[in-house]
Amino acid sequence: MDYTAEDEKIIEERWEDLLRSCTKICRKDEDWDFIKRAFFLAKEAHAGVRRRSGEPYLLHPIAVAKIVIEEIGLGVKSVVASLLHDVVEDTEYTVEDMERIFGPKIASMVDGLTKMSGVFNADTSEQAEYFRKVLLTLSDDVRVILIKIADRLHNMRTLGAMPLNKQIKITSETIYLFAPLAYRLGLFAIKTELEDLCMKYRFPEQYEEISRKLDETEASRQEFIARFNAPIVEALRHDGINFEISARVKSIYSIWMKMQRKQIPFEEVYDLFAIRIVFKPLPFPSEKTQCYQIYATITDIYTPKPDRLRDWINTPKANGYEALHSTVTSPDGVWVEVQIRTQRMDDIAERGVAAHWKYKQETISQNEDELDKWLKKIRDALNSPTENAVDFLDNFKLSLYTSEIVVFTPKGEPRRLPFGATALDFAYDIHTNVGNKAIGAKINHKLEPVTTQISSGDQIEIITADNARPKAEWLDLVTTSKAKQSIKNFLKREQQNNIERGMATLTERLAKLNINLSGRVLRKLVPAYECATKEEFYSKIGAGIIRLDDIEKHLKVNSASKILKFWTLFIPKKARPESEDDETPAIDEAADDTSPEFVVAECCKPIPGDKVVGFRDPQSGKIIVHKATCEELNRLASQFGRNIIKDEIKWSQHKAVSYLSTIELRGIDRTGILLDLANVISRDFSINIREIGIQSHDGIFEGTLSLYVKNAESLSVVLENLRKIKGMESVKRNL
Repeated sequence: MDYTAEDEKIIEERWEDLLRSCTKICRKDEDWDFIKRAFFLAKEAHAGVRRRSGEPYLLHPIAVAKIVIEEIGLGVKSVVASLLHDVVEDTEYTVEDMERIFGPKIASMVDGLTKMSGVFNADTSEQAEYFRKVLLTLSDDVRVILIKIADRLHNMRTLGAMPLNKQIKITSETIYLFAPLAYRLGLFAIKTELEDLCMKYRFPEQYEEISRKLDETEASRQEFIARFNAPIVEALRHDGINFEISARVKSIYSIWMKMQRKQIPFEEVYDLFAIRIVFKPLPFPSEKTQCYQIYATITDIYTPKPDRLRDWINTPKANGYEALHSTVTSPDGVWVEVQIRTQRMDDIAERGVAAHWKYKQETISQNEDELDKWLKKIRDALNSPTENAVDFLDNFKLSLYTSEIVVFTPKGEPRRLPFGATALDFAYDIHTNVGNKAIGAKINHKLEPVTTQISSGDQIEIITADNARPKAEWLDLVTTSKAKQSIKNFLKREQQNNIERGMATLTERLAKLNINLSGRVLRKLVPAYECATKEEFYSKIGAGIIRLDDIEKHLKVNSASKILKFWTLFIPKKARPESEDDETPAIDEAADDTSPEFVVAECCKPIPGDKVVGFRDPQSGKIIVHKATCEELNRLASQFGRNIIKDEIKWSQHKAVSYLSTIELRGIDRTGILLDLANVISRDFSINIREIGIQSHDGIFEGTLSLYVKNAESLSVVLENLRKIKGMESVKRNL
């Protein structure tokens, strides 16, 4: 369908707006001509095509190009690639056409941005393969990743037009990979917006509630900030410093995550904002010295918290971030974080890698290439063999959101590792063979197990033995992607013989019971023996870890969830049109008398009343029901989005029953606390207590409370009322 006159007018307005942004980057006539040629080709290629929202498709590449200029700070080639990024995927144009018209560099960038097509193995995630291809462009040009992040940001800004299952798939991909990737590449503002948008579409009620409460507290917050800033402003002006001071309010997603993590209400989130000071440094002394001079001025006014000084100037983060963070106490007794940055540091913090490389020629320090070192590590990981795309993606994820430590080899060479790393991670960081043969470590000249967690400043020497070999349990002890992948590669080679031997053993044992080895049998046995896959099951049999002595008992067990004996999970019938690109087949209960089989996920154990999302298991065909907040659901949806059930799943009780739930308690000990607990529960809610265990020490009590509740709503009411008990500090549901 052709565009209307109104469509053409909108396209022209957005195009002119983009051209105004291009004045920042176009230095010569050839630059303007390059961008215009890309626009007119994209306009011709996408002619008449509309997005799901109904707007002309061309508005999308224009918006991506504007983000690339205004919010990331890239140049002419990136704008051209942004305008063309969907041409090869969605139209008749090919990568060869791009090379002929725009040259090999643009063709390579567009190819990196083009989704994979073709036939995929049933055991392979198409999304993971696509992510892998996009990330492989790090080997050539990091700008492709930045454009892909801009593309994802615009898609998230317009996600409201997508159906529920697509929203779950896209938000899961975003929260699992794109937001952490934006963070690691220094795009903090974009990372924050991506997280907030994910929450807005996945948990709209909670998003709106926090947004409303932020608005309601805005006036009092601004009054406090003005009082807090006044003496700082006066002192810095007196010192002749050219600066700007502002307050950065914590994002809605960050507030919500803190509420979830600590199970506290909005009113108990006290660090809602941080004060940021950005100044233009003098030529002398050094930027670091001037930052510490401002820090000294502030701590002359307010008392600092000694353990909360964060020096990201001497040791910048791997994404290039530099700043000095301190937490000080206000006259009201409220702790406030103050961030001190130069204009250059602020530019890098907001623009990430683009600003990092802009300043590289101007900044000389031993730490200036930390981001480049990280990118080199990623390139090395991308070029190493992996089991499959899903493993690759999980391993890559490990290299994102991480705090870092610096440790040293016996010769004093510094090595950067994630916080929480062990001596074994260090061994694999040195070389794969060193890790595979490690038997111990000397940490600061003291002999320690190789699994010992290491700290910043440690000097480490790895002790090896020729007959040593990696152990499967190491996978749970290491934190770096290189260590995990090296151990997996070794174990995979070792396990192949075990798999073959285990399959033969199982087949022989089943034959004695007159049972054939089948998918139905494996679906009972694999989880019964606490294995994730049939390959793991075979391997453990072959290695003698699983002996099959009680196989008959497991074959007779009905695997249905106890919860589902008393509650029905169902998909409400409703008529809705099917779009051409919907990937998940609808469940038509009217056409099929057999309702889909639901299984409650073991990872998050939802109870009736929890908001849930269904994931169709590709092997069994069953619908695994996860809590909507489940991290494992995000991982699955980000890699196997086509298996997300597009309809909302509801609970329906058909027999009265209660469910056991455990609550963790902590507070100030006093006489009668146990009586208050029992009274609140039994008198107010008629809920039975199965078990209560309280330990008191130094005036503090801690313990657990096991209750029988009807559903998530009644549990929520119990938790809220327990929090009201005098002296209660925290009340959390134990999953």
